[in-house]
Amino acid sequence: MAQVPQTFFDALAVRTWCGLALRALGQAREEIDAINVYPVADGDTGTNLYLTLESAEAAVEAVFAGYETAPANGTGPSLADAVHAMAHGALIGARGNSGTILAQLLRGMTQVLTADGAAAHTDGEGLRLALRHAADSARRAVAHPVEGTVLSVATAAAAAAEGTEGDCGTVARAAYEGARTALAATPGQLAVLQRAGVVDAGGRGLVAVLAALVETFTGEAPTGAQGAAPAYVGHLAAVAEAHARGVAASAEATRCGDGAEDGGPAFEVIYLLEADDDAVARLRDRLDALGDSLVVVGGDGLWNVHVHVDDAGAAVEAGVEAGRPYRIRITHFGLGDVHTGGARPPRERIQRAVVAVVPGEGLAGLYTEAGATTVLARPGEPPASGELVEAVRRAHAREVVLLPNDADLRHTAAAAAEQARAEGIRVALIPTRSAVQGIAALAVHEPQRRFDEDVVQMTSAAGATRYAEITVAERQSWTMAGICQAGDVLGLIDGDVAVIGSDVTAAAETVLDRMLQAGGELVTLVLGDDAPEEIADRLEARVRETYLAVDTVVYRGGRQGALLLIGVE
Repeated sequence: MAQVPQTFFDALAVRTWCGLALRALGQAREEIDAINVYPVADGDTGTNLYLTLESAEAAVEAVFAGYETAPANGTGPSLADAVHAMAHGALIGARGNSGTILAQLLRGMTQVLTADGAAAHTDGEGLRLALRHAADSARRAVAHPVEGTVLSVATAAAAAAEGTEGDCGTVARAAYEGARTALAATPGQLAVLQRAGVVDAGGRGLVAVLAALVETFTGEAPTGAQGAAPAYVGHLAAVAEAHARGVAASAEATRCGDGAEDGGPAFEVIYLLEADDDAVARLRDRLDALGDSLVVVGGDGLWNVHVHVDDAGAAVEAGVEAGRPYRIRITHFGLGDVHTGGARPPRERIQRAVVAVVPGEGLAGLYTEAGATTVLARPGEPPASGELVEAVRRAHAREVVLLPNDADLRHTAAAAAEQARAEGIRVALIPTRSAVQGIAALAVHEPQRRFDEDVVQMTSAAGATRYAEITVAERQSWTMAGICQAGDVLGLIDGDVAVIGSDVTAAAETVLDRMLQAGGELVTLVLGDDAPEEIADRLEARVRETYLAVDTVVYRGGRQGALLLIGVE
């Protein structure tokens, strides 16, 4: 069915583009994975691009949802709102070398599209400028740019757009055609691609994203957009055979960007980093000396760092010296990869595991100590379904219990569970709505029990736990307890605002009293970093003096968003 075209590049166009691009990458993911031979033949470029864009699309949808629930003067999000969300979502969700570069391409476009923050939309000229700045900023983000990669395709797209006059649809189509032509030329620019008989995988993904941009503005996908052009890629079986050749060919590939011929580093290290510009400049130099495939993207205090190294610990330590790294992912290039020689036997799966989303580093440690595989959800950065699927795979179990610990993640968790089931993993989703419900479920988890019985017991424990949180209102809004103002302290019980106040400890005491009026045997308190120092002692004393036979346990949650989480079971 044809897409309703967008006349200008506005917030709705950003939303449409993200949705169409995600669909396009989903359709092309296996093909792109199969032709992935550079810089490492690890067969995941399509998946990484998809996960990166999934995070961008989720961030844009969250902005639109926020305006639907709390409209500002009856309007929707601005162009600046939408593109900022897109770029930020891609930055925090960027995966792999190509995903990190895609995040910088989107950020580069955003910097142009938000130059006039009051503009409701931009035209063909604005899109041309955005595509040029995107290509240039992506090239600057790569320590040693290599021709024949996604960088060449992005540069060609920008050049083709610059040579075109017209509206956004005309410019987008020119960029797409320029990218498609450049993609077909990549085997002649990079020897490892020519030996494998494939085009660049990252460039192929960018062509799919630009095809979605054309469809956004014209209502129709360009010719050839549903698959790779037959001039340079055949059907999937042929591509898979080419990938097998590429694995062997890449053993002879040059070191990314500097021409040194070696087997290549053994680890991929990725992390988000909170740091200032000067510290990041020093970090680039240090990581460049440690390894290759270095890409550092971002700005305004938040960066995504990607590098291939032999000493993963040194790469992380460099991040610690520069600022505050988190969401650290270290991947040992897998069995059969050219970097490792493929000598390791496959690891046997365990019978059962628990995978849980947790809102702070403190709870991540608690869950990990209890044997769970965790996915960290930082404030305003909910994980995408791909991250949950990766965590299920990482747990390496035949049976998995999934705890989303957030009502807003129920659909994301359900999609992840379905994908994992399709891969042959038995997954049970327990719809926990708070981390304190997850703690209760994990406390009764018994891996030795029958799977169904274990799930029933964990579900029962979670369901018997009432949950609350103390937080601070970000804006004026209507609530179940009345109108709150920005800066008010809010006490939410089972997801609904029950208390509006000005003092954190007083609001917490009121919430706790209301919860314990219905009875309870155990109170769980999870303190955020910004909670008042005395709040735990005050609440423990209140429970001890007022509610006989009720125990209290206190945990440090770290940077969890809410000032305080409360559970009563």
